[in-house]
Amino acid sequence: MKLSFFAPAPRGCYRPGRLFAIALVTAGALHAAAELERREWTLDGVAREGLVFAPAAAKTPALPVVFVFHGHGGSMRNTARTFAIHQLWPEAIVVYLQGLNTPGRLTDPEGKKPGWQHGAGDHGDRDLKLFDAVLAGLRRDYRVDDRRIYSTGHSNGGGFTYLLWATRGEVFAAFAPSASAARAVQGSLQPKPVMHLAGEKDELVKFAWQEQTISALKKLNQCGEGRSWDRQCTVYASPIGAPVVTMIHPGAHAFPRSAPALIVKFFKEHAKP
Repeated sequence: MKLSFFAPAPRGCYRPGRLFAIALVTAGALHAAAELERREWTLDGVAREGLVFAPAAAKTPALPVVFVFHGHGGSMRNTARTFAIHQLWPEAIVVYLQGLNTPGRLTDPEGKKPGWQHGAGDHGDRDLKLFDAVLAGLRRDYRVDDRRIYSTGHSNGGGFTYLLWATRGEVFAAFAPSASAARAVQGSLQPKPVMHLAGEKDELVKFAWQEQTISALKKLNQCGEGRSWDRQCTVYASPIGAPVVTMIHPGAHAFPRSAPALIVKFFKEHAKP
């Protein structure tokens, strides 16, 4: 089963002589969006699913891989539309995985909505096993650039990104968690480039919790003073090659629309030595 997600056509561009250019731009956008393929994996007798985008050249040059994780109560389809990493970086293999019903720490204590394990050992490590199986499959099917593997996610998905850093950190080149905190795993993190996105009015994952995480990351990565990096972003240089970039926006818990392009920019800047 293949699904396609397309951006809306450009607006306000109807001056004579530009229609052909608009057609070319639109065709290019449709090509970049391409198709997401729904795939299944069975682990410990449980069916898991995800949407995978693979460029046409995925079996020739070694390509980067980006894993994207939805928040608690989210879905792989909505995340594919919201993040749209496969449109912004069509040269990369992009994976949007689907979580299982999981009790939340901040909401949904009965676990009626999908999410990700919170710590190592939770739920038999079902989600860490899923990540391992998916990555192993990608390596069998495509030429994966092992120097350029990344993870991003929002809220519970950002928390799972931090858990991947703590338990599978050697696999990754960089991370970009959003609206999440790393208090439970901070002691298990090794220096890596990271971009943390946080809303100043976040009342679910408290902004103060995220500030503490950012402070710990800068200490871990031996960062110095910050300087402007991009819109609402600050970069803290690291003498050990593990800069911390922060995107502090004035919103609440919602994922900012401008974030995906900035995440892609950040990932493109970092590869493992």
